[in-house]
Formats: sequence, structure tokens, C-alpha cells
Amino acid sequence: MVFLEDEQLKCLIEAAFFVSEKPLSVQLIKKTVLADYNVSNKRILAQVNQLREHYQNRGVELVKVASGYRFQAVAKFSSELANLFKERAPRYSRALLETLSLIAYKQPITRGAIEDIRGVAVSSVIMKTLIERNWIDVVGHKEVPGRPALYATTQDFLDYFSLSALSELPEPLSVEKVPLTEFSLSE
Repeated sequence: MVFLEDEQLKCLIEAAFFVSEKPLSVQLIKKTVLADYNVSNKRILAQVNQLREHYQNRGVELVKVASGYRFQAVAKFSSELANLFKERAPRYSRALLETLSLIAYKQPITRGAIEDIRGVAVSSVIMKTLIERNWIDVVGHKEVPGRPALYATTQDFLDYFSLSALSELPEPLSVEKVPLTEFSLSE
């Protein structure tokens, strides 16, 4: 096994973050990029933290999400950077977003429970879209007649919304907490 100096290690880890399409965990970096080197998890994490400090107050930042670390543009530049892309982000229906929210906050949850809360049937297209995006997955089956599927969010859901854990979700609003002045007649 070959030894790497700290500066070389930092540069190699930085390059790995830039070329990777997905977030990288310390373990994944060690198993892949640093497989031929003798490097401890502690040293890798120290270099990751130095990179995070180095990229503070810049146009990009190194952030920790559920499945590891990744570079992303600073949120305050999102509207300007959106002009770079011809494709616009997909627009999701209110029903899809409500369904996803219920799964995120009440997981694991059955489709029937979602329908009970929303008061309407959940379209198969909505469930298919959420599964295809890999935002939700079947994590088991409820032990009742019919054994309905239990749905929960995935690591890709957390990564997409730049969350490290479900505990970072914002507090849900209840109807009682929303002031009436927030509603307009045009809605």
C-alpha cells in the first residue's frame, strides 16, 4: 500500500467529488478512489472537512447529504443558474406533492392511509412517478387482510432535497397554525 501526503489526498478527494455523478461517502471513497492507498477514515474525513471550509463563501459548496458528500451550487444563485438549462424542472401536481409529503412525514404508510388523510383516491400514476424517481419505495407489508404495501422515502429523496436525515424536514403546518391572511380569494 502506498502512502499519500495530505495535500495529494485532499486533491484526489476533491477531484473525486467533481467527477462523481452521485454523492460519495467516506467509505465509498476509501473503497474506490483510494483502494491502492493506505488511508484511514479519519484522514479522509479530515480532508473532506478542510474542503468544506475551503469552499465556504464561494459559488459552490461541499454539502453532506444522506448518502455522502457532494458539490452543489449555493442556493442563493439558483435562479440565475437556472438560465443555463433549456429544460425546466418538472412541475409536480399538488396531489403528487401532498402524497410525497404524507409519505415523508408519516412513513411507513399505506396507500389506504394516504387516501384516508387526503380524502381522495391516490392515482396509480402518482405512485408510479414517485417510485420511478426513486423518492419512495415499498419497505414492507402491513399485517392486515390484503397485506397492503408500506411506503417510505429513500436516500435519493433525501439527496434530491439536500437533506441528511428526515429530522431535517421542516415542521409540518397544521390548519390551525396557518393565519387566514395567507389565503387569497384567487386560490
